[in-house]
Amino acid sequence: MKTKRILSFAILGIAFFAGMNCFAQKATKNVVEVAIGSPDHTTLVEAVKAGSLVETLMSKGPFTVFAPTNAAFDNLPEGTLKNLLEPSNLETLQSILTYHVVAGKLDSKGVIAAIKAGKGQAVLTTVQGAKLTASLKGKSVIITDEKGGIAVVTAVDLNASNGVVHVIDGVLLHN
Repeated sequence: MKTKRILSFAILGIAFFAGMNCFAQKATKNVVEVAIGSPDHTTLVEAVKAGSLVETLMSKGPFTVFAPTNAAFDNLPEGTLKNLLEPSNLETLQSILTYHVVAGKLDSKGVIAAIKAGKGQAVLTTVQGAKLTASLKGKSVIITDEKGGIAVVTAVDLNASNGVVHVIDGVLLHN
């Protein structure tokens, strides 16, 4: 019995330190590679490729990416995504995708601090040039686009070598 207890503590200790080592390691994947590694972001990856933005988002950055899930894209009106992926709509697709990216690395603590500093709202300028508004609803961070559309942040702080990715449940649109 004593041997089993010692072995259990040893295994727990190894697991704890291995886990801590994961947190201590520097992120090696860039924001595109983080998205590629997620089965919930295959549509976003397809759109980034179709929008010729892979090289840009693999650059030094840093970037804060609000990454819509596949389900978020599925909620767009029927035919919208297919239309956006057409080569003739490259500029529109790029505009929508870059509307999901903010220059700089803004982790979840930074987003919440900005919301508090803004007395309940943080206005974020995207690399596209338009604005997003972050706010809190209960414990959830809400991102509101210029058209009044809302996306809830469902996962935070997916660290990358050139920034951070936050998962959202909606596609953000601007004027």
